[in-house]
Amino acid sequence: MKQKRLDFLAAISGVLIALQARANGELSQRLDNGLQAALISFASGLIIIATIALFNPAIKQGVRTLSRAVKARDLPAWTLFAGMLGGAFIAVQTQIVPLLGVAVYSVASIAGQSAVSLLVDRIGLTGGGKKQITPRRVMAALVTVFAVFISVADRLDGKSLSILAVTLGVASGGIVGLQRALNGQINEHSHQSFTTSLLNFAMGLTFLTILLLISYIIGDVDFSPLPSGPWWIYTGGVLGVVYVAFTSTIVQHLGVLTFTLISVGGQLVGSLLIDLFSPTPGVQISIYLVTGIILTYLGVLVGGVNNQRGRKRLNR
Repeated sequence: MKQKRLDFLAAISGVLIALQARANGELSQRLDNGLQAALISFASGLIIIATIALFNPAIKQGVRTLSRAVKARDLPAWTLFAGMLGGAFIAVQTQIVPLLGVAVYSVASIAGQSAVSLLVDRIGLTGGGKKQITPRRVMAALVTVFAVFISVADRLDGKSLSILAVTLGVASGGIVGLQRALNGQINEHSHQSFTTSLLNFAMGLTFLTILLLISYIIGDVDFSPLPSGPWWIYTGGVLGVVYVAFTSTIVQHLGVLTFTLISVGGQLVGSLLIDLFSPTPGVQISIYLVTGIILTYLGVLVGGVNNQRGRKRLNR
């Protein structure tokens, strides 16, 4: 039962990624400022989790426990900057989604997540132990990467912007894969997933504030007034809070690659539905994209989401 619950939460996490990408992408487009959109997303998330923390003793205790772990050198201090990776991920996300649409962006980022997940699982960055790079796991990652090229085949027409957008989408996936691993390690010491969320949003907001100020000083960006709506374009922060809380706990048990593969189903189904019913202007669903999504799900099956070794480790 515990395994099924973790699998379900991993799939829901994938849906949250797709919803957040759509909300942040739309906000970025309306502001015409990706960095400002990312900053608003992180600021709203930090306000929400900080307000919860004021009335939640468990989150405060998690902060104290984490502080003691760092002072005792049980947890490297540099892992606390994982939230800055989240800031970088959202900054890229808000720039790319308006260009690619949620579904294509999701497939591209999944390729990056799969590749990096293999490495961080082998190193053991999650805090849940090292996991071997088996032929089956490598094949799952390769099938997923191949799916990226199929899904965007009709869009890679030689224009540098298209190629760059897809490349950045893959890179953003690598960033989030590394962040998941570090969050798993942080959560192992904090014993409180919302403490991990609080730390992530504080670090991410700091990173984005510095980046936005630098861009403003050198004249690359101008601040825009906040749009009046629709309301859902401001939901990226709260979705991020729940997402970080979910993933920081789940990856400790499943590992980053297995979590990524399970969450793919929810992410792709969610993103495809979004592009069907609330698409980014100019985005259309093509046979290439549908084929890419099917191939990506094949990668999930090849990876073996019901990995018996993972179940034994979980039940120990």
